[in-house]
Amino acid sequence: MTFSASWHNLLENAEELPPDATLLTPLSRKPFRITDVQEHRILIEYREDDGTEPLQREQFETLYDRVTEGWGGFDLDNLPPNAEPYATVLSLHPRFQIDDREGMLSETETPKSSPLVDAHEVESDEAERGEPNISVYSDALLLIDELEQNDPSDLEELETPTLVNLYTLLSDVQRNADNLRQDVRSVLLDRLHHDQPISGQYGSVQRTSRSNRSLKNENEVLELLTEAGIERERVTSVDASKVDDALEVVELSESDVYNIEESEYVRKAEVDEESKETRLQGLKDRLAATDENTEDLQEEIEALEQRIDDLTSFDSASSFHTNLSGEP
Repeated sequence: MTFSASWHNLLENAEELPPDATLLTPLSRKPFRITDVQEHRILIEYREDDGTEPLQREQFETLYDRVTEGWGGFDLDNLPPNAEPYATVLSLHPRFQIDDREGMLSETETPKSSPLVDAHEVESDEAERGEPNISVYSDALLLIDELEQNDPSDLEELETPTLVNLYTLLSDVQRNADNLRQDVRSVLLDRLHHDQPISGQYGSVQRTSRSNRSLKNENEVLELLTEAGIERERVTSVDASKVDDALEVVELSESDVYNIEESEYVRKAEVDEESKETRLQGLKDRLAATDENTEDLQEEIEALEQRIDDLTSFDSASSFHTNLSGEP
């Protein structure tokens, strides 16, 4: 197929895109959209910039030649500066595809949609919102409800049970959010194959690396350092684990060999999952009824929430008074 035929095919596919479709550049992941399709160029607009940028037909032809003449496709790392959107737009053509993980633009005999277009279309406000079945969502919903009922800007004014609720939910959200973060990180690592940052709506990420060191065989290291003129005493130190073993067989106390500093902290002892689930169900029902005229259901939810408050709260002043007086 000649480039002229491919060009007109590309123009047709570009015109068929939804007006709110968002495209991403393959390396830097900058979002942009197509604003106009003309005979000799395609106009695009970056989300964070004002004004349009023309993508010229001649440049598409150059990229077309590089892809079709090269063995195995075209390495996206070889794109000239500011040429990334050409690769994304060319992938709208059914004969060209971007391998998002390998960073290659190549011809294909099995047409499929571009991963930099279809997966990143802007959702309309009327799009149906689903409820994800993950722990952090439920805990975050409960935490939001608690924060809406109790202003955390002045913690000293909050009752002790409220502080306990906040601490418990914050702890659960932190743990579950970190678990989800690690899962997301594992998937992202397979897709970040360049040093350039990849941007999303709320931020950007970049692949990086770090080295973890561990000493080789102790005798081998000491011999090498001795040969280099370093005295053994300068690099040897007391092993804490061996000191602990020694304390068990000698008449020395722990304070004789350790500097000990005591610190106090709050630890989450247990979580009342049943109360959390009951409150959560009430919140879900309330959210589901937001757009409906369900006054009876709303009253039932509020009554249920009041019962939960009565069962899970206590009079802190009365409790402290009882403990101090020693009377039941």
